Order: sequence, then C-alpha cells, then structure tokens
Amino acid sequence: MTPQELLENNKKWAEVTKTEMPGFLDELNQQQAPSYLWIGCSDSRVPANTLVGLLPGEVFVHRNIANVVNHTDMSVLSVLQYSVEVLRVKNIMVVGHYGCGGVLAAMGNQQFGLLDNWLRSIKDLYYVHQHQLETIDDIKARGDLLCELNVARSVENVCYTSIVQNAWAKGWEVNVHGWCYRVSDGLLRDLHLTTSSPDRIRDVYKVAAPQ
Repeated sequence: MTPQELLENNKKWAEVTKTEMPGFLDELNQQQAPSYLWIGCSDSRVPANTLVGLLPGEVFVHRNIANVVNHTDMSVLSVLQYSVEVLRVKNIMVVGHYGCGGVLAAMGNQQFGLLDNWLRSIKDLYYVHQHQLETIDDIKARGDLLCELNVARSVENVCYTSIVQNAWAKGWEVNVHGWCYRVSDGLLRDLHLTTSSPDRIRDVYKVAAPQ
C-alpha cells in the first residue's frame, strides 16, 4: 500500500467516524483527557488503542524499542511527567510482548549499530538474572522470561522517578502496572506487578517529599 493510499484510507476513516460518531472529532479537538499512559514497544504488531479497545483520546502513548524505561531517557521521562502532572492519568501500563526482537537481540552477541547502546540495559538485566535464565534450555522460553523481567524492571524504574513519587506524596492516584502481550493469541497478561504507593519501593530509591 502506498502513502497516497494511506491518505485515502484516512479520508474514509474520517468520513465514517463523522457519520457513526457525530461530534466525536469536535470533542477531541477541544481537549485530550486520557486516563491511561501506555509505555510499550515500537513493534508494529502491538498497537495500544487497538489491543484494549480504546478510542483516540483515551490513552496517551510512549513507545520505544523493547519498552525500556530508564532514568537517562528524557523522552520517556518527559512523557511521564506530562501524563502525571498535566493529564493526571491514574493508570500507567508498561507493556512488553513475548518474542520481542529487542529483547532477543540483547540475548545475543550480534552487532546492530547504535541499537547496541540502547539494548545495553537489557543485557545488564540478563547478566543480573543469568543463572535463572540459563537454567531454561528452551531459548524461546528463556526469551519470554527476559521479556517479563524487562517489564518488571521498567515498572520499577517508573516508580523510582520523583515524578510518580511526588504524585503519591500529594495523594494523587497513580497505579503502575506491568503487562505482557502475546502476538500469537492476541492476549495481554497481567504480570501482577501493580504498584500504587511507595511502600513496595526499595528504600534507596525513595525520594523525599517536596517542600
């Protein structure tokens, strides 16, 4: 399909939306007030709105290779701050997916150029859990576990930010969830990592409440 055909598809979508949902686009034009922030992988098979049945305007989205959240990435931190402090989202979902190419690449030694630097945090994670991971002989199953561990690490890193901890200190409701999606069956799995207060954060990562 050519870019021009995509533009034609967009026209058809706009026409159908105006017919089937009168006023919806006008309402979207006035404001966005999503209740959710989705931090996911850039993989084209994992579209946020589609998987959870939400319309445009209902979920704020940040995506990168292998759904990594770390404390030096100004892009994800900017999205997180805007979501929490301006949009006042109540639920943040960190969403990985089994068979993630970025995670699988981090398990090997092949060079991928600039991407190698991005994947370094996942390699570090593999090293920390190397004994556990290498007790699994099946490479696919080993990769699945690393995908889940990567989600867990990113959930922790969201919670470690002063952004989220300041929100909790103000009494705002912010819930951070960890999910993993399997492309082959279309289902999201709750990894039961939900964190809604600083109680589950290691002391060294807790930040003092702002004065």
